[in-house]
Amino acid sequence: MKALILAAGYATRLYPLTKEYPKPLLPVKKKPIINYIVDKLDAAREVNEIIVVTNSKFIRCFKKWTQGLRLSKPLVLVDDLTRDNASRLGAIGDVDFVLRKKNLKENLLVVGGDNLFDASLKGFLSFVKKHKSSPVIGAYDAKDLERAKHYGVVRLDKNKRLTDFKEKPKKPHSTLIAMCLYYFPARSLALIREYLQVRRKKHDATGLYIDWLKKKMQVYGFVFGGCWHDIGGHKFYRQARETF
Repeated sequence: MKALILAAGYATRLYPLTKEYPKPLLPVKKKPIINYIVDKLDAAREVNEIIVVTNSKFIRCFKKWTQGLRLSKPLVLVDDLTRDNASRLGAIGDVDFVLRKKNLKENLLVVGGDNLFDASLKGFLSFVKKHKSSPVIGAYDAKDLERAKHYGVVRLDKNKRLTDFKEKPKKPHSTLIAMCLYYFPARSLALIREYLQVRRKKHDATGLYIDWLKKKMQVYGFVFGGCWHDIGGHKFYRQARETF
C-alpha cells in the first residue's frame, strides 16, 4: 500500500504564518505537524512508500525538511507544479496528479497534511483489511453540532457502511465528522479520474468526492477515538498547540 500526504495547499486562512511557509511544517510541541503523520505511516507495516505532494512554491521547504528525517521506508516528494492559490489543483486534483505522475495502481492511503491526531493507525488498518475491496474513511465524533458545521458530516449504519454524507451542513444531523483520512482500494482509483471529468469546479473538498463515490460503490467508515485537530485557521492552530 502506498500512502499519500496532501500538502499542496496554500493555507490562506493562516496568513501571515503561511504566506511564505507551508502549513504542514508549522510546529506543534516543537515538531512539524506533518511529522506526526509521517511517524504513524512509517510505523504501519502495510505501507511500503510515503508520498508527499506539495507545490512549486513550497517544494524547497519540503526538500530541506526531508534532510532531517530518519525513516525505515522511502519518502518521495511530488511537485504538483502550481505556484499560487488561484492555480491550485485541490485535494482530489492532487490525488489524481500523483496517480498519473507515479502511475500508481495499488491500494492507496490518503492523509491530509494538517490532520493532527494522537491515535495510531492500527485500528483503522485492521478495519481496512476486513473491507479491503471497498473505500474506507476515517471519522471522528466532534461531540458538538456547532463544530460539526465546519466539516463533512457522516452517517454510518450498524455495519459501519456510509449511508449519508453532507459537506459543511448548516444543520448537522449528527456530530460524527469525516477526517481527511481515506483508504482507496486499487480497483476504485479509476473513479477519481471519472469524477474529475464530470465536475467542473475546484476539487478542494474531498467530502464532495466521497459523497459521489458512495453512489458508485460501498464506502465504510472507521471511528477514531482520542484527540483530533484540523488546522484550518489561527483559532484551530492555537488550540492544537495548547491541547495536543
